Amino acid sequence: MIKFKYVILYVEDVEKSMNFYKNTFNTEIKFITPEKDYGELITGETTLSFASISLASSNIKEGFLASKESAKPFGIELGFVTDDVKALVEKSIENGAVLYEDITVKPWGQTTAYIKDLDQYLVEICTEIQ
Repeated sequence: MIKFKYVILYVEDVEKSMNFYKNTFNTEIKFITPEKDYGELITGETTLSFASISLASSNIKEGFLASKESAKPFGIELGFVTDDVKALVEKSIENGAVLYEDITVKPWGQTTAYIKDLDQYLVEICTEIQ
């Protein structure tokens, strides 16, 4: 059996990053270590997880590129589906996100927008594809 189970974002402040997603996207905290260097949110079948850069560095001995404010976001995105893209974009900005690509309607009818979260990860906020 193979099952896609989680995505881990490497962040400076696990608790702060988790609270952004909790407060913006109405997720719940499943688990956070007493050291607050790793945590998981309940997001359906696939868990959104967070690890501190120091914890990640101890696991990934060859190193990795950390998400930086001055750099363009990585070529990967997290996607959240909603019926009201405008309201969720506004809520994300109120919680500290930065608008990266304004709301647009794709030729196939899907409404999309892109933000950068507190750690500069790209997040798509969109409607379902019909």
